[in-house]
Amino acid sequence: MNAQPETTNTRFFTTLIKRILPDSQAVALALILLVGFLSIYFLADILMPVLVAVVIAYLLEGIIYKAENWKIPRFIAVTLVFSVFMAGLIFLLLILMPILYEQTLQLVQHTPAMIRSIQEEILRLPELYPQLISEDKLRSILFSSQKEILNYSQELLSFSAASVLSLVTAMVYLILVPMLVFFFMKDKHSLVEWTGQLMPKDRHLSLQVWREVDEQIANYVRGKFVEVLLLGVVSYITFSLLGLNYAMLLAVFMGLQAIIPYVGATLVTFPVITVAYFQWGISADQFMYVSIAYAIIQAIDGVVLVPLLFSEAVNLHPIAIIVAILFFGGLWGFWGVFFAIPLATLVKAVLNAWPRNGEEKLIHN
Repeated sequence: MNAQPETTNTRFFTTLIKRILPDSQAVALALILLVGFLSIYFLADILMPVLVAVVIAYLLEGIIYKAENWKIPRFIAVTLVFSVFMAGLIFLLLILMPILYEQTLQLVQHTPAMIRSIQEEILRLPELYPQLISEDKLRSILFSSQKEILNYSQELLSFSAASVLSLVTAMVYLILVPMLVFFFMKDKHSLVEWTGQLMPKDRHLSLQVWREVDEQIANYVRGKFVEVLLLGVVSYITFSLLGLNYAMLLAVFMGLQAIIPYVGATLVTFPVITVAYFQWGISADQFMYVSIAYAIIQAIDGVVLVPLLFSEAVNLHPIAIIVAILFFGGLWGFWGVFFAIPLATLVKAVLNAWPRNGEEKLIHN
């Protein structure tokens, strides 16, 4: 009596599996994606130096490839590119980071005065608009806000207490990552060949997806690096000429906001305008100049830089970008946000290349 339902269920699941995994190439691609995702999800904390080194070596590989096209031997190209990378890292650690640290301390020291000034302005609201809000209600809101700020301060102190361990971890990274980057670049071909031996033999579909993703992600990440660098440098020069406090710190914010499309520009507006407001006041000419300069920089970024740098990069709908930022950021924090668009590109490439039921595809090397 139960044979017929079991047969029907078996056929249903068999049909479903064939629809999802119609051929051996789809099975190989699914296995590669699954193993890669699980490895990163569960081993990211342990293998973080390796993952960071792989990403950096991948980004620098484009420069090495161009050098090889100019008939420069690979080892010499690797040595030159690695030397430039180390010079940039030394500049970041010995020059840029101390300036950022000093300006961050200054901003933190001035924050209580800013908060008091904001409270004084807010407490004037019942006098100006008594029909909208009462003084008691306003004081209750301010008291709750102070409690939240106190909680955040305590969390910051607890984070500072663990900074010794973080410092040790950072020192280990500073030794391991550059060393790994050098060997990943120098021994790229042998490492790729060894990795290929671990992959399924029938992986033509996986190679097709990789070619599409490699081209688009390389264009995107390298273009994003140039965008961040240009935004930071132009913002620093502009803010310094206008005499804005914390120019270097705000310029770094301006550069990093390019990492998070749509959202980043909104987030960085608040610190820039707030610092200008407390430095000069809203009625001062300097405040207006900073606001105009900031708007011009953002407009140039959106109208000139982005189309110029990413004309051949990924083509994703804004909704897909925002969903990718939320999803991958929730999984992997900052790094998930940073690589949200490349990961979304990978998902798009897989969906485009995945064989459909009844669809015959001939994929060659």
